Amino acid sequence: MQQIKGALIPIGGNEDKGIEDSEIYTLEFIDDGILFHVVEEAGGVDANIVVIPTASSIPVEVGENYLTAFTTLGCKNVEVLDIRSKEDSETEHAIALIKNADCVMFSGGDQSKITDKIGGTTIQDILLDRYKNEDGFVIAGTSAGAMVMANEMIAGGSASESFIKGAVNMYKGLGLIPELIIDTHFIKRGRFGRQSEAVAKFPNLIGFGLAEDTGMIIKNGNDCTVIGSGMVIVFDGSKLTHNNEKILEEGTPMTMANLTVHVLSNGDQYNIKNRKVKVLPIEAPFI
Repeated sequence: MQQIKGALIPIGGNEDKGIEDSEIYTLEFIDDGILFHVVEEAGGVDANIVVIPTASSIPVEVGENYLTAFTTLGCKNVEVLDIRSKEDSETEHAIALIKNADCVMFSGGDQSKITDKIGGTTIQDILLDRYKNEDGFVIAGTSAGAMVMANEMIAGGSASESFIKGAVNMYKGLGLIPELIIDTHFIKRGRFGRQSEAVAKFPNLIGFGLAEDTGMIIKNGNDCTVIGSGMVIVFDGSKLTHNNEKILEEGTPMTMANLTVHVLSNGDQYNIKNRKVKVLPIEAPFI
């Protein structure tokens, strides 16, 4: 299996951008925040950062928010790439930006928009190739931008209809990390049930439920470290002794026996290949 050289940083949404009024749920933005880690992984303040707000219904405003956030962190080379169609993904300007970027950051919104407008284009090919083959290349994404990193992508579904077959809608993502199914805003929006159903559909995959202002730095396509102020819930269906998802009719309550669930927080690590947790020692500083 090829060693992946780039890094992925999926984020659960509502990461601190240095403009929040309340600091209750966030770490100190400049020194500890998630976007600080994104910049650090990309090589520091001189890195070429490209923000893609395709998922958003207000891409101009979202792009400006990220320009402000990255500039506050001292970044000098930040550009917004406003892709609104497949044709936009094939322009010389767009392709050149992606080829020269040290970090590509996908905003939140509707993850299906990213797949529809970037999936199957030259940009997707470049992203995959650079992620696999280039040291220091970073693809970050928040909310929709995190969920689209998977191959089997959660496209929507009800939180109130938890553990009912049909509560989750699946779609094809960009396939950057096909071993995972990623869900976001996980704690605040009560998405435990729909992630459980997604893992029941694909028990060979691992579900990551990311809380807000929380992310994972994923290196080598395998080694995950939690960053931010919240939790990551990990769903491992590999040891299921009973899973009736395939035989149920839509709207029927589900049974899953021996689903393994881990709750991880800042500094904790997860190995995708071995499905092992390594907890941050209690005396160690936060990341």
